[in-house]
Amino acid sequence: MTTARPSGPFRVGDRVQLTGPKGRLHTITLRQDGELHTHHGVLRHTSLIGQPDGSVVAGSGGHEYLALRPLLRDFVMSMPRGAAIVYPKDAAQILAEADVFPGARVVEAGVGSGALSLWLLRAIGERGSLVSFERREEFADVARANVETFLGEVPANWRIELGDLAEVLPSAVEPGSIDRVVLDMLAPWECLDAVADALTPGGVVVCYVATATQLSRVAEYIRGTGLFTEPDANETMVRGWHVEGLAVRPDHRMVAHTGFLLWARRLAPGTTAPEQKRRASKSSYTDEDVETWTPGAVGDREITDKNLRKRVREAEKAAAAARLASAGEDPHASTT
Repeated sequence: MTTARPSGPFRVGDRVQLTGPKGRLHTITLRQDGELHTHHGVLRHTSLIGQPDGSVVAGSGGHEYLALRPLLRDFVMSMPRGAAIVYPKDAAQILAEADVFPGARVVEAGVGSGALSLWLLRAIGERGSLVSFERREEFADVARANVETFLGEVPANWRIELGDLAEVLPSAVEPGSIDRVVLDMLAPWECLDAVADALTPGGVVVCYVATATQLSRVAEYIRGTGLFTEPDANETMVRGWHVEGLAVRPDHRMVAHTGFLLWARRLAPGTTAPEQKRRASKSSYTDEDVETWTPGAVGDREITDKNLRKRVREAEKAAAAARLASAGEDPHASTT
């Protein structure tokens, strides 16, 4: 069961986001004896415990901080990471383009650091189910701990399967039983045959890829299978605006390209989609051309084992604090 985020007064074990006068953010986990030390002085956690969400508190130096529980988008941007995360702007588009609904049966691969898992769990609700596939156990540990930290528990309707999706999916789910599949991996085309078998007719597959070469290859593979509708693709860029009186202008910085989304729907078995009429173009190619177009340059971004072990410890420490807080215990109280 997915747990709602707590509301009401701050309590020991809650994560709190503090915003200072100049917009600087500090995210803390409340402890009975905890203190936040900055060059502006000390803010004791006891000044926050018992206060309502959205309060303003002052440190010893007189500097005021706005205290709020982090939203999911705040949490995923600051949580420990094993692998790169799906940014909130892309997660929102994935939920929209895949039409993830309460009660949906969803598969994702890979789980990364658990950012997309949190968005999917919120969207499917208590009646849905999520199966996340991950090849690296350390990444799975980070994701599991991050989900537990935010929700206060590991939801009963979510499980992580270790292994390669193409090999493990057929034995992990019933054929034709999955409503939505989200692939966040280097070579999603390698898994599409297994995905097609798992999807129910009309189900949606969404691929999240970083480069144009990956986008091209997965689109052509989907067309070549004859098992899906014509794929659609887009990217999302977010440009903020400065709005103050009559000074209304775009921000100087924006969240531009992070990845491409491509999605298609599963056809009914034995169905052939009507041929799409296209304007003639110079788009003919061979298998050799595809290999040249998608070289090993889509390689994985490596993280050292030492750094990864550190992130696992950070994530599991936060999860342990959240687990104790949900049980009404002080996570830093003496156990002797």
